[in-house]
Amino acid sequence: MSDPVDLTLGPPDTVLEPPHAVAAERLQAALDAPAEGRRDAVADVVRAFPDWCGAWAALGGLARDDVEAYACYRVGYHRGLDALRRSGWRGSGYVRWAHQSNRGFLRCLDGLRAMAAVIGEPAEEQRCDLFLHQLDPTWPPADVEVTGGSLR
Repeated sequence: MSDPVDLTLGPPDTVLEPPHAVAAERLQAALDAPAEGRRDAVADVVRAFPDWCGAWAALGGLARDDVEAYACYRVGYHRGLDALRRSGWRGSGYVRWAHQSNRGFLRCLDGLRAMAAVIGEPAEEQRCDLFLHQLDPTWPPADVEVTGGSLR
């Protein structure tokens, strides 16, 4: 036998690059802002780092209504797909919650799932739920509170 033996167990994990330190610091400061200005502060972070799905997930959690939340989560989901592709993901394999840098994307996908249910889009809700379980078979994470049907 001259062929190498593949000893990997299952599909590979894709891990997103962590956000730039400045982006993470700015988001944390925005989330720590007084409640009356928090959403606007997070929106400023999204404006500065529009490709970062973690900021979109935070903005979705602070949305003024279900439709705004749905839109934020949808944009964050697509930015996350772009980031996954840049990280080598080709449409299959794991994107696990255990990797901190994947959490913004997974929060967006879960938020999109929850808001699809709220606005009466059951097929989208089911697609998102299936995708979450394909990306991370241990979904939902045990270490996160679920509020209003989505992760917080």
